[in-house]
Amino acid sequence: MQGPDICACITDAADLPAAMDVRELVSYYEVRIDLIGERWTELVASLSLPWIACNRLVSQGGACTQSEDLRMASLGQAVDLGAAIVDIELDAPGLDELVESTKGRATVLVSHHDMKKTDDMDTLAAIVEKQRAAGADICKLVTTACGFGDNITLLRLTRRFSSVPLVAFAMGEHGTVSRVLAPVAGARFTYASLAAGREAAPGQLTVRELMAIYEAMGVR
Repeated sequence: MQGPDICACITDAADLPAAMDVRELVSYYEVRIDLIGERWTELVASLSLPWIACNRLVSQGGACTQSEDLRMASLGQAVDLGAAIVDIELDAPGLDELVESTKGRATVLVSHHDMKKTDDMDTLAAIVEKQRAAGADICKLVTTACGFGDNITLLRLTRRFSSVPLVAFAMGEHGTVSRVLAPVAGARFTYASLAAGREAAPGQLTVRELMAIYEAMGVR
């Protein structure tokens, strides 16, 4: 039985062998341009699965210090090199321009990350609506869990937008439940690291850890 879709995060040019090792277990790769650096273009030429181009802003938990023009150019280059999905932050200064230039060439994922907390349901729902209005093909909303209840909030958000392609979960040690159950509740996919110590965000499980959980649940 086909189980929840997993996106494996590639954070270093040396990650290619590990990415190939899990290619039968995942549906997508996320290529973190901001973490990999200039060699990302070499790496994507060898990927055998659909990949998400991400050059994350510092304010959204990433490491990109380029000018916005250069950052946008790298995402445009990713489309030229075959990216299936492009991750564009809701707060990005060039959001409208990048969405317009990407539409029809790749799937547009509009993301928002709260690095400190999880807001109430209505506030989170309003963010999803802004993402949809911005032209998102997929909405991604990631918060930081301050307690167990935040997992429930994110799972309820996913159910509330069951007709919308959405990725929603909480980061941090308290957010593990939402990462695991997000796709079970209807999220488009969830993210995982290639190995322990290679996490792209706080609280990220490895691909094999997620697989073990899904197999134990009987959903894989």
